[in-house]
Amino acid sequence: MNQKIIGIMDQEIYQENIIDHYKNPHNKKVINDFTLTHQELNPLCGDKIILYLKIVNGVIKNVSFQGDGCAISQASVSMLTDLIMGKTLDEVKTYSEKEIYHLLGIPISHTRQKCALLSLKTLKRGLVIFEQEQFEEGQLDKGQLEEEQQLEEKHA
Repeated sequence: MNQKIIGIMDQEIYQENIIDHYKNPHNKKVINDFTLTHQELNPLCGDKIILYLKIVNGVIKNVSFQGDGCAISQASVSMLTDLIMGKTLDEVKTYSEKEIYHLLGIPISHTRQKCALLSLKTLKRGLVIFEQEQFEEGQLDKGQLEEEQQLEEKHA
């Protein structure tokens, strides 16, 4: 089989996976014992994501989301929740656009990039706010907070 046909077949499989995550999203619910919640909107198309994370000792023990929007934004957040479950905050903070595009597995047009990356934006901004609140409550020292903010800027 030639490479072009294999490439087309791979794209079809990934497109089916996106549709499956859109129609049957993973972790789409509200967990009651969350320690972090954050919402972001894409004002251009109306996509909306609310993430809920249960964080214990720097590890994401549970994650869920609520939201509305296009197949790309909702599949992206469904896949991201699967990816981050059980991961440390330090690991998750290193995630970039590359991880999201890899999860989706198909080329994302320029006009759909904000849709695809809304989940990551929601996660990253939520973590910044969470850590700022921890600092204010005395659970993070100033050096840790500055280090976290530098990491966020590097990967934003």
